[in-house]
Amino acid sequence: MNPRRQKRLAAVGGIGLLIVGAITLMLFALTDNIDLFYTPSEIVEGKEGGKPTVGQRLRIGGMVVPGTVSRDSESLAVSFNLIDTGPQVTVRYAGILPDLFREGQGIVATGVLLESGVIEAEEVLAKHDEEYMPPELAEKMKGIKHVNPNQGNTGS
Repeated sequence: MNPRRQKRLAAVGGIGLLIVGAITLMLFALTDNIDLFYTPSEIVEGKEGGKPTVGQRLRIGGMVVPGTVSRDSESLAVSFNLIDTGPQVTVRYAGILPDLFREGQGIVATGVLLESGVIEAEEVLAKHDEEYMPPELAEKMKGIKHVNPNQGNTGS
């Protein structure tokens, strides 16, 4: 083989290896940043992929259990329980909750699993429309009764 062709082949092979290495590193880095969606039952009992591990970032969706919202009087810390059709999990959050957050309302929280059944949330999103629900969450939450936030209001 011609020395010129050997150099060209080595250069193309080296560039190919660099590209494959860069793609491998990017995919490895992305696996640490993926937020998987779970319901409270899946966090406690597990799902097809297994139970989430302590320290794992995740998203959890469910209904806020009435009577479980506990606010710290000296800070913005709040904790509450979420439920779907099975066990409850506790969510702890330090920050300002969305205006639509209330007991009996559907929410989605992003955070880290601290221990079995306890999530430290970094973000809490309240459902803005009582008719809309993502299809995967609606399927998992069949049978849960939505509490109307206007229930008991006598105003117009």
